[in-house]
Amino acid sequence: MKITILGAGAMGMLFGGYLSRNNQVWLLDVDAARVEKINAEGVRIREKDGSCQTFRPAAVTDSAGLPQMDLVVVFVKSMFTNDALARNRGLIGPQTYLMTLQNGAGHEAKLLAFADRAHVVIGTTQHNSSVIENGMINHGGSGPTAIGLLDGRGEALVPLAEQFSACGLACSVNSDVKKQIWHKLFTNTAASSLTAVLQVPLDFIAEDPHAHGLMERLCREAVAVAAAEGAAFDAQAVIDEVETVCRNAKGGYTSIYADIKNGNRTEVDTISGSVVEAARAAGIAVPCHEMVVALIHALEAKARLGVK
Repeated sequence: MKITILGAGAMGMLFGGYLSRNNQVWLLDVDAARVEKINAEGVRIREKDGSCQTFRPAAVTDSAGLPQMDLVVVFVKSMFTNDALARNRGLIGPQTYLMTLQNGAGHEAKLLAFADRAHVVIGTTQHNSSVIENGMINHGGSGPTAIGLLDGRGEALVPLAEQFSACGLACSVNSDVKKQIWHKLFTNTAASSLTAVLQVPLDFIAEDPHAHGLMERLCREAVAVAAAEGAAFDAQAVIDEVETVCRNAKGGYTSIYADIKNGNRTEVDTISGSVVEAARAAGIAVPCHEMVVALIHALEAKARLGVK
């Protein structure tokens, strides 16, 4: 397959690297230094056992001259999605699948401006990774990836899922997209956002009783909002799953943690903020989520203003 990954950050490099095992892959990123490093030394992935693998996808800063793709995977931050797709519209043909594996919710609305409903793929993954340096990432945690179409009929996506699995990214087709999106949100909104506020790795959320208690409250709030939207989950099962993800990501750092650490703008409005927005529409109180969103925006302002 011909595949372009939009965004050569931690997750873009992870998926781009693995998918390059059996496919022709281009990593497209605006960071010229990162692109140069990847082309010179490859994508280097440090695994949980300390081993390191090197993959050789192509890296480019401009899609001019590239053919139309079989698959375009969006891994840029949500606030850059429209611009990235508009600038690289030439990659998307009538048969191109346009996939989002981004954090948060609501991305399909942006993708539908560039592809029809039969080619917009919503996905969720339990993999996590963090950038060590340009061209090198730490693969902090692994888990299944699920993909689906907006109309729920995913038979056409089976070859995509099989290709991901063949490259070491265990993948399945999920027919319940709404529930899939909520399932994706739980770990991000209840654990990843806390790693940003507390500036800790994911396993701290599972091991520290205070952090664990906050995670539980966030899970219960999110489960209540999901139920109001017709996606029923067992709250304790969600808590147990988020805890397991955190425990299995020993030393794993999230992208939103890195954004706060580096003084960058975050995607909190499409993660915890999306829960707050849905809760308001349903008339449900989510005070913990509102606090997390406010804290992360305050941390962004602190960095922007240079407050020490």
